[in-house]
Amino acid sequence: MSGRGTGALAAFGPWAQKNRWVWAAIGVLLLWLVLSMVTSRFSLSSLSGIMLSASFLTIVGIGQMFVVTTGRGNIDLSVASVITLSAFVALLTIKGQDANLAIGIVAAILLGLIVGLLNSLLVVGLGIPAIIATLATGYVLATATLLSNKAIPGFAVSPALKDLATGRISGIPIMAIVAILGVAAASFVLRYTVFGQLLSAVGQNRAAARLAGIRNGPVIASAFIISSVLASLDGLLLGAYIGGAFLEMGQPYLLQSIAAVVLGGTLIFGGSATALGTLFASILLILIVTTMQIVGLPPGIQDIVQGIVVIFVLALAGRQALTRRAAEPAGGTTAKTDTGTAALTE
Repeated sequence: MSGRGTGALAAFGPWAQKNRWVWAAIGVLLLWLVLSMVTSRFSLSSLSGIMLSASFLTIVGIGQMFVVTTGRGNIDLSVASVITLSAFVALLTIKGQDANLAIGIVAAILLGLIVGLLNSLLVVGLGIPAIIATLATGYVLATATLLSNKAIPGFAVSPALKDLATGRISGIPIMAIVAILGVAAASFVLRYTVFGQLLSAVGQNRAAARLAGIRNGPVIASAFIISSVLASLDGLLLGAYIGGAFLEMGQPYLLQSIAAVVLGGTLIFGGSATALGTLFASILLILIVTTMQIVGLPPGIQDIVQGIVVIFVLALAGRQALTRRAAEPAGGTTAKTDTGTAALTE
């Protein structure tokens, strides 16, 4: 039995390295078991509530994942402002009437497209580092949110949108189903489409991708556009869920979206992503926040704890990357794309 156990552990290591989402899944399972034993608040029936909260984080996390996959430390810091502004725009355009729902959805998509194109222009066109560019965009959107806040006539929410954001099918939150479908779609794109292959190639090594005939700019721009559109749609749904909008309502999703991506197993240095890991990590983060709320930690301490978790995972990821690079042969590794094979060394 000991020999079989040792063999199973030896086989699990390489498998887990290729399926990095498993660590977030194990974290969810362990924390759920601990909370179920120490408090009567946690049971299988409360899982739907956790999934509902995690679904909003998963949607914006998927967009953040695409940006991180492009490599070179790319992160979209404008998602929080996009979420908030989108919720305000929804109130202004839909006005609580289902007849205006299509207009509100189109407005949210347009908002995401505009912000994504602006971020792409700053990062790809002008060569500004993504962290600085998206942070600046976030400040501009914050000003627009203040103006929108003054123009809001009320906080009426479309009944149909409210049902989508809060409704359930056989006890399962509709938003959880939406998030799972989004994860499935993102996984399909990453694994089976040309765009997914190009995204991984650009994230692993831009110079090699360029030599292979890949246009890096459009690929990176597409990732920022996807991130902004998903954040905008998430803001539309989040506003319906809480029944309105308020300043800084998207702020918690800034740190959490990055944490969900990193904890889920997407490489912070780019080139490899896992949408399933983003889902499990989102659930894990909601569980962590819920645990801190049960303990009675103030919001500021909760942010500090989440920040420490992100720093720890980033440090671990950086150490693993350095170890992997040191173990690579001098000739580098190779990766195949639809346009050819390129050496993945700078």
